[in-house]
Amino acid sequence: MTEPDCGIEPMNPGLRTEGVCLATLAQAVGTPAYVYSAGALRAGYGAYRVAFAGMDCLVAYAVKANASLSVLKVLAAERAGADTVSEGEIRRALAAGIAPERIIFSGMGKTDAELAFALTLPGMQINVESRPEYERLSARAASQGVQPLVVLRVNPDVAAGGHDKISTGKSNAKFGISVDEALQLYRRAQDDGRVSAVGLGCHIGSQIRETGPFRDAWTVLREMTLTLRGEGRAIERIDLGGGLGVDYGDAAAGATPMDMAAVAAEVFADLGVRLAVEPGRSIVANAGLLLSRVIHVNRRAVGPTFLVLDAGMNDLLRPTLYDAWHEIVPVAPRAGTPVAYDVVGPVCESGDTFARGRTLPPMQAGDLVAFRGAGAYAASMASEYNSRLPAPEVLVDGERWALVRSRPDYADVLARERVPDWL
Repeated sequence: MTEPDCGIEPMNPGLRTEGVCLATLAQAVGTPAYVYSAGALRAGYGAYRVAFAGMDCLVAYAVKANASLSVLKVLAAERAGADTVSEGEIRRALAAGIAPERIIFSGMGKTDAELAFALTLPGMQINVESRPEYERLSARAASQGVQPLVVLRVNPDVAAGGHDKISTGKSNAKFGISVDEALQLYRRAQDDGRVSAVGLGCHIGSQIRETGPFRDAWTVLREMTLTLRGEGRAIERIDLGGGLGVDYGDAAAGATPMDMAAVAAEVFADLGVRLAVEPGRSIVANAGLLLSRVIHVNRRAVGPTFLVLDAGMNDLLRPTLYDAWHEIVPVAPRAGTPVAYDVVGPVCESGDTFARGRTLPPMQAGDLVAFRGAGAYAASMASEYNSRLPAPEVLVDGERWALVRSRPDYADVLARERVPDWL
């Protein structure tokens, strides 16, 4: 669609995503709604592509961050690969035009059905995360008469990540294989010959904004590679794991993809391996926002002033789940003395709180706000809790925009269910 007139006074044009006025989108598709910028997606992926251009490196977008087919199509057109953690994500990557040889299948709890499906896709890398998974995969590969490419995910016992719930590299995490066990399992996999064991990898967490933890984890992989090569064993691939964290507007600038690539080159340049890196959040987070409308302002005689929005924790779970910080910006700010608001949603949970004491311009019922940094782990973690309808998704590209996922109506939602005959 081409953007119609914004309908906002020229002196107060309001926020835009690329060339499209957010007020226009709110009027057209309703609120809450997710809005994504194709240009920002291209820029986010491009930063990694440029940074790792001097190395043999697959930049595989982590689909779990945002699995929208339109987001995937934008990135596929840029030659991005895909890091997936379920059959559904693999199917989405394929539907977006990403070839199997550019897809990595990660995840520590792959089912037999998912492994069977993955084995039908020649050239796809499967990251094995435990000895039991190796047993199941190798047996199924033998029964299907295929030899998949396998990388072992190592747990390097490195602490990193901005929150315990997104830190995955310590020895007490459920992810990966300890160093000694991984060395033993790699030897066994190559000796068994039922899979093609080609490399090692790790993934130490999310929201890492400095290069030190990456260097520590990758040095473990380097030492393991040298040990195995010293035994005459081939190591062709190193999976570096996830990308960098994101500045949600509450922190100082952190490391860049260039910084990350420089460390990777220092650690691995002389090994002649093919690298893979799996950024998700840092590609899509700041390419998206959640658009919401003020239901009302509740000014109590005692206690906080509540800014009640039509978006809830079912639309943006991160503040409830991780105490995450998102910048909240009025689409068309009003003049006047700023107010400290507790910004909340309509869900019947005390945890449905986005911010406490957040200072914003004065707000009124009907005003629009945008949550910045909502391109990652917002729509992908959304639910219908309180029987709330899923928010639609919009993709903007220059002055064009399109509704890429519509909001269902209540009849659509109820039609998905079946009531037993005896009721």
